[in-house]
Amino acid sequence: MLIPLLKWKPYNTFTAMKFYVLIGLFLLLSCKGKNQETVSAVSTGADTLFVTVDYKGLESYLRESNAAVHVVNFWATWCKPCIEELPHFETIREKYSAQDVKVILVSLDFPDQRERLTHFIKRRNLQSEVVFLDDGDGNSWIPKVDINWSGAIPATIIYTDQKRSFYEKSFTFKELEEELKLFL
Repeated sequence: MLIPLLKWKPYNTFTAMKFYVLIGLFLLLSCKGKNQETVSAVSTGADTLFVTVDYKGLESYLRESNAAVHVVNFWATWCKPCIEELPHFETIREKYSAQDVKVILVSLDFPDQRERLTHFIKRRNLQSEVVFLDDGDGNSWIPKVDINWSGAIPATIIYTDQKRSFYEKSFTFKELEEELKLFL
């Protein structure tokens, strides 16, 4: 009896199932429920180290004109490349503050991680302005930040009233400083 030789790999089916389950869980957890409250206003607690906004509240940070150059970095405490580049943004803030450069760190941490974010800011002694974006509808606001943004972090916008550049990448200090100098 001849049995056809099949190249069946059972792990392919299992791997695909794991992938679809993970995607389903991600979508389920990231979807904004009807009972969630969206915050457009600034958090005013005395011990709050960051401002909490929805996308509407974030828009003003993406279009300010009260400083010569704005550097807006999208990051999260769970993103290793983001954490590795944060000191570069802090150095830029310190080194170029006299040249009217404003650094804004937009945290994309999950809503239930506010306490973690607070501890992270304290432990790292972040001095740049931190904004916590509490808006789970990324499909609507990501393309408004930049039409080419896939939603991956870290991502950075550098802008003035006359010029704007978007970067979906991690920076070394030298790279960040070179890009910033194009705006000075």
